[in-house]
Amino acid sequence: MSIEFNLPTNITLLRIALIPLLTVAFYLPWAYSNVLCTLIFVLAGFTDWLDGYLARKMKMETPFGAFLDPVADKLMVACVLVLIVQQQATPYLAIPAAIIIGREITIASLREWMAEVGQRAKVKVSQLAKWKTAAQMLSIGLLLYREDLYGIPVNTIGMVLLYVAAALTLWSMVNYLKAALGRNPTA
Repeated sequence: MSIEFNLPTNITLLRIALIPLLTVAFYLPWAYSNVLCTLIFVLAGFTDWLDGYLARKMKMETPFGAFLDPVADKLMVACVLVLIVQQQATPYLAIPAAIIIGREITIASLREWMAEVGQRAKVKVSQLAKWKTAAQMLSIGLLLYREDLYGIPVNTIGMVLLYVAAALTLWSMVNYLKAALGRNPTA
């Protein structure tokens, strides 16, 4: 089996390459490092949309690309959550971050197992998981920026959205596990 590197796959690889860049920016002793990190994270989010759009539009979808795209997402989310928790060391951030990272590992493993037994379609991405991802990405972007903006408590909103994302994370995980076990998910 050969691995095909096309434009969408290369964009996904760029997203993975942005992780160490974001990490270096995170630790820069510069007043605007939070802005730079937020911009890198937004760029990574854009590449997530772009690679999928191009793969479908240009009919360049590949099994490797389908595998790599969620891996890139999970790597970015896990790494950035670890950075945020390290910076704002509090159980109020650590608990939802651990829930989110744990769910990502669990569902990735479940999907791999379901693919091995020929049942991958049972655990395809749900609408609930898309809402979870939206809340998660928005919360992470706000937590990276973390400074109040025009009197808006950005970090507090990010924390609230992280809890929303963690709740949606648990809900979607239960649904995926039910689907894998042959029970109808609730959403």
